[in-house]
Amino acid sequence: MADTVPRVSGRGRGEVLTADIVVVGAGAAGLYAALTAAGAGARVAVVSATPLAQTASYWAQGGLAAALAVDDSPELHLEDTERAGRGLMRASAGELLVREAPRLIAELQRLRVRFDADRTGNLELGLEGGHSRRRIVHAGGSATGRRLLRQLSANIVRHEKIQVLETTRVSGLWRDGTRVVGVLCDDGLAVSARGTILATGGAAALWARTTNPPGSLGIGMQLAHQAGAALADMELVQFHPTAVTGVPGREGFLVTEAIRGEGATLHGPDGERFVDELAPRDEVARAIWGLMQSEHVPSVSLDMRAVDPSRFPNVVDALRASGLDPANELVPVAPAAHYVMGGVACDLHGATGVAGLYVVGETACTGLHGANRLASNSLSECVVFGERAALAALTEESHPVGSPSTAQPLLSPSQDTRAALWRDAGLVRDREGLERLLQDEHPLARVVAGCALLREETRGAHVRSDFPQTSPELDRMHVVVRDDKPSFERWL
Repeated sequence: MADTVPRVSGRGRGEVLTADIVVVGAGAAGLYAALTAAGAGARVAVVSATPLAQTASYWAQGGLAAALAVDDSPELHLEDTERAGRGLMRASAGELLVREAPRLIAELQRLRVRFDADRTGNLELGLEGGHSRRRIVHAGGSATGRRLLRQLSANIVRHEKIQVLETTRVSGLWRDGTRVVGVLCDDGLAVSARGTILATGGAAALWARTTNPPGSLGIGMQLAHQAGAALADMELVQFHPTAVTGVPGREGFLVTEAIRGEGATLHGPDGERFVDELAPRDEVARAIWGLMQSEHVPSVSLDMRAVDPSRFPNVVDALRASGLDPANELVPVAPAAHYVMGGVACDLHGATGVAGLYVVGETACTGLHGANRLASNSLSECVVFGERAALAALTEESHPVGSPSTAQPLLSPSQDTRAALWRDAGLVRDREGLERLLQDEHPLARVVAGCALLREETRGAHVRSDFPQTSPELDRMHVVVRDDKPSFERWL
């Protein structure tokens, strides 16, 4: 075999590329996994449905959480993660993240990611909801996702061991018996590899009102489940409290909570503040939703007039382009589906239990986020667990493969499905709505309904109006779906 992944031109149907590792998805998790594998000498193929630096991570306005301040520690970071997770954080995953995050921040700097620093050259650390210390590292303020993806993408395209297949969609996993041996693409191309890493992002765009780009439809979750991998915690969906509403062209645009960390406040129709703006996201989102329902209003107001606009240029510029100047006007906001804590069940190396198949990022469910993700832990998760998944995938042995298999079609959600998820599995659920959703045509909608029906309690982002209390006996208990049957499993 050649030392590098072959460069492809004029590829046709039936063509097969060979790599050591194939990474599906070019967000922060996928790119970092690819760089890690290539850095270890592996030949890597990256398959991206979009051009590089245009994935969901590109739009991330939060930063990366790591205990870097002198008054901070991994133990305090862990306490905050546990508190936000509402008794459902997987302890081993949390301990790993807080221990490894500071080292990975330094590694990103080595890769030329330039984080915001003060005049003395020390990293500026931001404060976000649920954090007891300033520990959020940003790049360009609220443009962190954009800056991070651009630099990682630049490193990817320069690396001689990495082949990038842009605007190429994966239609299925290439299987040889029970083992995954690569991927199948829509254009007839196939990539064989001893290790396959799915980093296709989340599923929050399945909901009618969302902060996510249209492609966040749980594609990797469907692919993995078809191959026999279990899904977990699909009922746990975080609704971001401050998504723009009622502004033409900016419906669902996320206003980062880092802005609230710098002094922005939330106000009801009477002009009064009604919630601690820096409480964990589930509390803030529920408070907004409750006020909207009781007052019969479509939104609340975010007042960011006291915040320096230069700190958050992409937010300010986007709003001004839509005719609203946040330096002088209140911003109408309401909750929107933002992040699915659930995903493909995996261990701390991203292994799914299906030979040859690994997951990372929002596609994965390590149990780290529990029932309510702590702000800015997700980008840290991408690099910490992306590194581990890549190194684990490299331990897979090569297997001879035959002709590519036939992909099972993936179902796209209809507008009716997206409306049904928002109505029946939104911020507040009950048995009647979930049983109705259980009849939906989309497989992930049915999985969400089944998981939410089994969890007969209110915990974090999962609110059952018919079971309003948290059940202590369900602490550490995760809903795992194997063979389309949800059941509880305890994760440590």
